[in-house]
Amino acid sequence: MRVEAVIFDWAGTLTPWFDIDTLGQWTTVARAINPECSEELGTALSAAERLLMKECLNEHSSLTLEQIFALAGIRLEQTVLAAYFAAWTPYTYIDPQGPDVLAGLNKRGIKVGVLSNTTWSREWHDLIFQRDGVLDLIDAAVYSSEILWTKPHPEAFNAVLRALGGVKPRRSVFVGDRLFEDVYGARAVGMRTVYIPHSNIPAHELGHTDGEPDAIIQGLNELLPLIDSWEGHGVNHE
Repeated sequence: MRVEAVIFDWAGTLTPWFDIDTLGQWTTVARAINPECSEELGTALSAAERLLMKECLNEHSSLTLEQIFALAGIRLEQTVLAAYFAAWTPYTYIDPQGPDVLAGLNKRGIKVGVLSNTTWSREWHDLIFQRDGVLDLIDAAVYSSEILWTKPHPEAFNAVLRALGGVKPRRSVFVGDRLFEDVYGARAVGMRTVYIPHSNIPAHELGHTDGEPDAIIQGLNELLPLIDSWEGHGVNHE
């Protein structure tokens, strides 16, 4: 059956995976709040994030950056936002193989979507994609920060399918690096799935079920040949 849309997870899929010291990241951000107690504030922010993310994992409910700061009892001001984004910017660049893959899907007449579990705003993600020269290659994006649910909840996947113009699940493919949120969730709504097993997912972020992907690839460069190999695709992409 012909593929009409390919939807990507963002962090760890369209971007390379990084093993990040999240407490260290929060402490760096906390220096913009109060340099004299940055370790204390960083610990509070890290604890708030981990607690809320655990709830999200269990209940599949969405989360925003503002909620993390609120739980930690810290006011989120523009200077702090700027420090936060600066700390995370080195880890936001698209995989070097990404632009060619997205462009290749466009040439094939396949819609490109993004569905990300994120605390960040759409504005931030748009700026990132624009910086990396791929914003115009993405037909629709849905971020959990602006809906009620996170992957693997069915409504998160349904939201991006609607945003892509009502593409049927059976005619879409989800590409991700997590067997629970990405593979299990997408298969549950009837999508085909592609798993990229290159991310070192922390134990506390693992879900209760590992989904069974339709295909496994080691890098984004293997995706276009895989899509072409599935039944119903044309051969001429000139």
